[in-house]
Amino acid sequence: MTEKPNIAFTAPHFAASQVGLNILEKGGTAIEAMVAAAASIAVEYPHMNGLGGDGFWLISEPGKAPIGIDASGIAARGATPEFYAGLDAIPSRGGKAALTMAGAVAGWNEALKISHEWQDGLKLSTLLDTAISQANWGIEVTQSLTDASNKTFDDLAGDENFAQFLIKGKALKKGKILKLTALSKTLSHLAEKGLDDFYKGELAEKLAADLAAAGSPIRLEDFHEYEAKRVTPLSVDTSKGKIFNLPAPTQGVASLIILALYDKVQHLGSSDADMVHLLIECTKQAFIARNANVTDPSRTPVDLQSLLSDDVLDDMAKNISLDTAQPWPHVAKPGDTIWMGCCDNEGRMVSYIQSLYWEFGSGVVSPQTGIVWNNRGTSFSLDPASNQYLAPGLKPFHTLNPAFAELSDGRRMSYGTMGGEGQPQTQAAVFARHVYHKQPIAKAIWLGRWLLGRTWGDESHNLKAERDLVEYVGKSLVARGHDMVTVDPCNELMGHAGAIIRETSGEVSGASDPRSDGKAYLGHR
Repeated sequence: MTEKPNIAFTAPHFAASQVGLNILEKGGTAIEAMVAAAASIAVEYPHMNGLGGDGFWLISEPGKAPIGIDASGIAARGATPEFYAGLDAIPSRGGKAALTMAGAVAGWNEALKISHEWQDGLKLSTLLDTAISQANWGIEVTQSLTDASNKTFDDLAGDENFAQFLIKGKALKKGKILKLTALSKTLSHLAEKGLDDFYKGELAEKLAADLAAAGSPIRLEDFHEYEAKRVTPLSVDTSKGKIFNLPAPTQGVASLIILALYDKVQHLGSSDADMVHLLIECTKQAFIARNANVTDPSRTPVDLQSLLSDDVLDDMAKNISLDTAQPWPHVAKPGDTIWMGCCDNEGRMVSYIQSLYWEFGSGVVSPQTGIVWNNRGTSFSLDPASNQYLAPGLKPFHTLNPAFAELSDGRRMSYGTMGGEGQPQTQAAVFARHVYHKQPIAKAIWLGRWLLGRTWGDESHNLKAERDLVEYVGKSLVARGHDMVTVDPCNELMGHAGAIIRETSGEVSGASDPRSDGKAYLGHR
């Protein structure tokens, strides 16, 4: 008789999932597995995430309150409004777009400190070995990477340092092999010297020099001063259990508001169209609150946890009608990223997000290290009246938000997605379908989805819905006043969702999104 699975890993690229599961099978912790997979997916999906980006962790040990880690970067000392004098906005590409520190590697380091409190750790070289080999021997170009290469070619191909992400000067083609030898050497260096070298050592010096040469305001002192920080997650109690997400500067509060509102209004509906409509209307209320309140943690106008109080939620719920769509649009937030989840044999679970923001971030590639730098700082504003006004030492708004839930039936659920503005919406769709409407987790993920607002470079702010969803709810949504357009089914526009669920028995299940190149691997330890 085969033993039931008690370890699991899911990622939007199957190779990263396999790396994570391998660490779990060796007896590594959920955190160690996540660090190994984070390094791997930085190689396999270089357009969406990497060592030059940010990370956010939600870590859950059975019987204890979840721990968050904010590994997002702050604006460099030299990133002042004066640095951008004469510009209406911060550029989205190039050196001036590379204005915030990369926090992902510091987040790996901080998470491993927690792991070492649990048990003796595996060697860092063990965690990074596979990623080093993947970068050295080459990765097979996916359709997602091909699409990103074509989309960014005109903007980035002229930079000689970006040439390592092209093949003979041309955009990448699916199935071709792309070698990232500079990145392989960088990962080998970190495996030998330790993750702190990224901020304090030789690697920091190389990165600082390359960024300065590219026209970035980041300097070596910015590396020396940076650290990832443990944070207390936001949470909300619903009839189905307690849901957790991260505080500012992430939009985690929006993800929680959507599900907390749906908990209050879902009884109004009786059909699939009702579910979709109500979740969309909950999203509108959540995004209005988010845009007014989420900024650097030091200048949020209210305690974000207060937005999750019953009184505030009840007031929002009054604006939701089963029959009529509230008018839209509003200004949307783009972004690309990856989400991964896992569970080890002790029931410790991780929900993790890692990102460069736009495809290939700022487009700035450090020639000495092969690291692509993020452009998250473009979320800052140069308007002094904005709650996102640029100032050194502050964090920009983040679409990133990993989710976790302790369900009232005793199950625990790590879940999330990539997709900028779509992250809270996809999280809500997956959670509602599985938890409220009892659909198997894999089906909850692959069923047709929707997206309100602009993402992935689109300029329209309307409601986009996959054709297979439109076929059975489209007419009903349009009749309620939704400005809806149809997109192809199984569309990457809708994000790469995933989930890991642990039963009270210790058995685990998991699922990955067919919209990605991912897979959920289950095993036993």
